[in-house]
Amino acid sequence: MKNFLIIHIILIFILNSCAGMPKYTSVPVNPNNLCDIFNQKTHWYFHTKKSEEKWGTPIHVQMAIIHGESGFNFIARPGRKTLLNNNKPYKRLSSAFGYAQVLDGTWKMYKKETGKRVALRNSFKDSTDFIGWYTSKSKSILNISQQDVYNQYLAYHQGWGGYKKGVKKQAIKNYAQKVSKQAAKYKGQLSECRSNLEEKVKKIKTN
Repeated sequence: MKNFLIIHIILIFILNSCAGMPKYTSVPVNPNNLCDIFNQKTHWYFHTKKSEEKWGTPIHVQMAIIHGESGFNFIARPGRKTLLNNNKPYKRLSSAFGYAQVLDGTWKMYKKETGKRVALRNSFKDSTDFIGWYTSKSKSILNISQQDVYNQYLAYHQGWGGYKKGVKKQAIKNYAQKVSKQAAKYKGQLSECRSNLEEKVKKIKTN
């Protein structure tokens, strides 16, 4: 009976937690407009700004990478392979997970280098910090400017070793161009609403 009550309490806690999750984890209503995203989720602006100040990666670059990788889905995963002559799903194409679609090994490296032992890939805050860390390393390892969205994304998608070997698949290059265009669009939008977002952040800090 005691164990039943404990389980019941835990289930209530989980359900209550999930009920409050959409505010923080739901996909933005208008993911193609950065002002709309940040007006809906002001805390996201706060986190991307902190990452920009820490690592030097512009907000519009961070957000374009997340848009391209997961579409702002905090539990996004790659699809599964299928067995030969069988349509049943098999293992996933990779271990990528979360907002930034980070692989297990890369996430482990990030946590070790930054000391963020409890960082989570389904946390927006940790994901933006990761992108800042990764792109800053791409700058030091590959000499890619953090303003160069196209090449930063290629290095992000292929890894530093893969980028050094040269990206041959045209589909990947095309997608990097798409991410670059999204970043340019975000940059223009942010210039129109950043002052208002700063005011919002100030009010949050003072309350």
